[in-house]
Amino acid sequence: MDLIPLPPQSLRVGQLLEFSIRDAEGKLLIARGQRLEDSPKVRALIEHGAFVMAEETREYQRAMAHKADTLMLRGATLGEISRVRSDFSARGDRGQTQTPTDERAAWADLLLHTHSLLREPRAEDFLPRFEGLTQDLLRRTRQQTDLTLMLLIQEASQEHQHYSARHGLLCLCVAELCARQLGWPEEQRAVLARAALSMNIAISSLQDKLAAQQERPDEAQRAMLSGHGDRSAELLQQLGVSDALWLQVVRLHHEAGPGPLEGRSPAEQMARVLKRVDIYGARLSPRRSRAALSAAQAARAAYLDELQHPDAPGSALIQSVGRDPPGSVVRRAHGEQGVVARRGHSANAPLVAALLGRSGNPLSEPVLRDTRLASQAIAASLAPHELKLRLNLDKLLKLY
Repeated sequence: MDLIPLPPQSLRVGQLLEFSIRDAEGKLLIARGQRLEDSPKVRALIEHGAFVMAEETREYQRAMAHKADTLMLRGATLGEISRVRSDFSARGDRGQTQTPTDERAAWADLLLHTHSLLREPRAEDFLPRFEGLTQDLLRRTRQQTDLTLMLLIQEASQEHQHYSARHGLLCLCVAELCARQLGWPEEQRAVLARAALSMNIAISSLQDKLAAQQERPDEAQRAMLSGHGDRSAELLQQLGVSDALWLQVVRLHHEAGPGPLEGRSPAEQMARVLKRVDIYGARLSPRRSRAALSAAQAARAAYLDELQHPDAPGSALIQSVGRDPPGSVVRRAHGEQGVVARRGHSANAPLVAALLGRSGNPLSEPVLRDTRLASQAIAASLAPHELKLRLNLDKLLKLY
């Protein structure tokens, strides 16, 4: 029996079940079609989570997608659409087999929930929803780091739609990898992850609007951008966040000045890392007014501090994701073009999935190249729009 765990807080009292709830052994607890009544048993399931059969979740996701599409055609609000969707995605463990289509659907679901949460946060359910999203991405980052980076960077580099959500998810992943590189303890990394996803919550709508407009920010928009760290922290407090360190990192993520990390408070150290990650993610993402930069250009922008000096946050970023991270586009010495699939043993030698041959013709299937070899070395880092090929993500996902 192929079981998938439901995370805590993904069920709710009064919910009409579109799937059967089971225990870890597959034993039926509550049958499909029943409504969850308020009882100690149901409250325990809500608090601790349960299990469902994989095939039922796929049927449920298809049904929810149909309902959401219908609401969109009727002009429903984003909040109404997001509430009709399930609060969980198929979260198989590392040993489970997911098709590329399943993987893409899970990521689309994650992005939609993040977009909804940042744009229309509600105090009554913000914290459990936020924690669920954070832990989902941290789990993916730990279990499939290269795949997670590839999908996030590909997502961020292709579209300006839902900019704020894409940017927040990418920053969370990269911040976690930087913190690991710096040797920070798990408790500190957890605070940094939460701050990365929430640092721009007060300007989420504005970020999406700015990414979609051709003009430079006007005076009113610049005023809204100014001091948004303080406003984000204040909004988070209103939504129920009481962790003083989390709130202080959000306040300082644009304010902590240059200089070594040593001797600074934990909040200032994390804010310094977060500022560099923020810069890096922004350079990888397009706006309607400009194209995304190449990964090498983004790395150069994030490597040095405000005084153009190398420092620990910039070094940790490059060492953890590489000069050309998974999802970025490169050209090899012999003219082949492709997408980085995995980080390598060094920051400059990743594993590349070749997509275009020397002649410029598409290859029938991606071919992995080890760029440590001189004959396979990377000659140039390309901006996403320079790859003259519509990427077949399903074929690329089969390499993982």
